[in-house]
Amino acid sequence: MAEVYYVGVDVGSAGVRAALVTRAGLVVSTAEETISIWEPQSDHYVQSSTEIWEKCCTVVKRVTQSVEKSRVRGIGFDATCSLVVLDQSFQPVPVCQDGDKQRNVVMWMDHRAEEQAARITNTGHGVLSRVGGVMSPEMQPPKLLWLKENLRESCWNKAAHFFDLPDFLSWKATGSLTRSLCTLVCKWTYCPPDGWDAGFWTNIGLEELLENNFSKIGSATCSPGSPLGDGLTQDAAAELNLEPGTAVGASLIDAHAGGLGVIGADVKGFQLPCEDQPLTSRMAMICGTSTCHMAISKQPLFVPGVWGPCLSAMVPGMWLNEGGQSATGRLIDHMVKGHAAYTQLQQQAQQSYLNNHLSSMATSNSVDLLGSSLHVWPDFHGNRSPLADPTLKGMLGTLQILEAMKEAGHDIRTLFLCGGLSKNALFVQINANATGLPVVLPDQTEAVLIGAAVLGACASQDYSTVQEAMERMAKVGKVVQPDFKLQSHDCC
Repeated sequence: MAEVYYVGVDVGSAGVRAALVTRAGLVVSTAEETISIWEPQSDHYVQSSTEIWEKCCTVVKRVTQSVEKSRVRGIGFDATCSLVVLDQSFQPVPVCQDGDKQRNVVMWMDHRAEEQAARITNTGHGVLSRVGGVMSPEMQPPKLLWLKENLRESCWNKAAHFFDLPDFLSWKATGSLTRSLCTLVCKWTYCPPDGWDAGFWTNIGLEELLENNFSKIGSATCSPGSPLGDGLTQDAAAELNLEPGTAVGASLIDAHAGGLGVIGADVKGFQLPCEDQPLTSRMAMICGTSTCHMAISKQPLFVPGVWGPCLSAMVPGMWLNEGGQSATGRLIDHMVKGHAAYTQLQQQAQQSYLNNHLSSMATSNSVDLLGSSLHVWPDFHGNRSPLADPTLKGMLGTLQILEAMKEAGHDIRTLFLCGGLSKNALFVQINANATGLPVVLPDQTEAVLIGAAVLGACASQDYSTVQEAMERMAKVGKVVQPDFKLQSHDCC
C-alpha cells in the first residue's frame, strides 16, 4: 500500500511549526516560521491571528510539497491558549489601546487581567472548583472582563466571536464554529455534560455572553480529534495547498498536544513501573517557555491549586488535571541573559557550553549538589500551581506539583517529557533525580507535532480512537533513570 500522511501544525508562543507524519508516527519533514509578539505595555502580550494563519499556510505548504496531496489524509492543529477576537464579519478586532486591528490576540502569558482574575476568585463560584479554586489571569474569563472594562468601545462592543487560538485555526480550516472540549473546559469554565454555567457569567458581569445560546464563545462542542465540518474548505485548501475535504480534527492546546504525543507510547520491554498499568500511572511534562504537568484519571480528582478535573480535555473520556510553572525555559533565558558573563557566554556560542561548565564546577560530585545550599526561586511570573497565586514569588516546582496530585489520588509512576527543555540532558536528569521517577523521552523529538498529527489521523478515521492513534504513533526513544544516590529535591 502507498504510504499515507498526516500534517500536524503547532503554534507556539514565538513560532509556527508543521510536520508531515506517517501512519506509524515517523516525522518525514518539518518547517518553521517565527511570529510576532508585541508588548505594548508591561504584562500585555499580543499577536496577530492574520499573521499566525499566514505562517500556518507557509509551513504546511513546505512540508507537503514533495508528496501527492491525495496521500495527506488529515490535519490537526494545536496552539497556545491565547484569546482571538473577531467581529461579526470575522475580521480582527483590536485588543490594545492603540486600536491596531491586526493585534487582535491576547496571548496566554498576558497578565493584564490579574485584578479581574482576583475578583472572579473572590466570588467563590462553583465553577472555580475545576480550576483549583483560583481563577488564573492566563484563563479567558478575566481577559474577557478586562476587555469589557477597558476597551468597551474599540473592542468589546464590536466583538462577535471570541476564540481560543486552537479553535480559531480549526475554524479557518473548515468554517466550523464547533469548539474543542480541550479549550473550553480548560480555559473557559465549560463543564460537560452540563455545558456553560449561565450564573457564572452573569455573576462576574459578562451576561452578554449568554446571548444566542452563548454563540460568541461557542454553542457546539466536540472531543479533540473529532472530524470538523466537511474537512478543509475550498479556500483553506487553496491556501494550504491541500485537497478540499481533507479531514481536520478538533484541536488541542499546545501542551495537551505534547501530552498526546508522548503519554500513550507502548513501553513494553523498557522495565518501567508503568508497564502493564493504565495511562493513569503516567504524567506528561511539556517543557518549553512554561512547563505543563498533565495527569489523567478515570474518575474526577480535585487537586487544590491544580487545574481540573477536565473531562475529555486531552484524552477523550478521561479526566485531566494540569499543573504547571508559568516560566521555565523563559526563566532560564532571563537568568542567563541577565548574568554579568552573558557577553562572554555569547562568544562561546556552543549549545552545550553551560552544561559542560556546570559539570566542570561539580568535579567529582553531581551537578545537582551545586544547588544544595543555593536556591533560586523560580516563580518570577507568579505561581501557576499548586498555590495558584499569580503574585507569588517563591520556590515551588515539579516535585510539589507531583506530591499534590498524588495526595489527591493520582498514582503516577513514570514521567514522559517533551518540549524544548527536554532536549537538554542535564534538565532531564535533574527532573528524574528530584522526583525519584524514571523519565521517558520520545523517539521523535517533535512530540507536540506528533500529537497534532494524531488529531488529523483520528479525524481521517484511519484510527478508531485517540488512544489507538497515540499508541501506534508515539514511541519511546530513551529512558533516563534517577540517580538514587542523590536526595536533591530543590531543583525542579
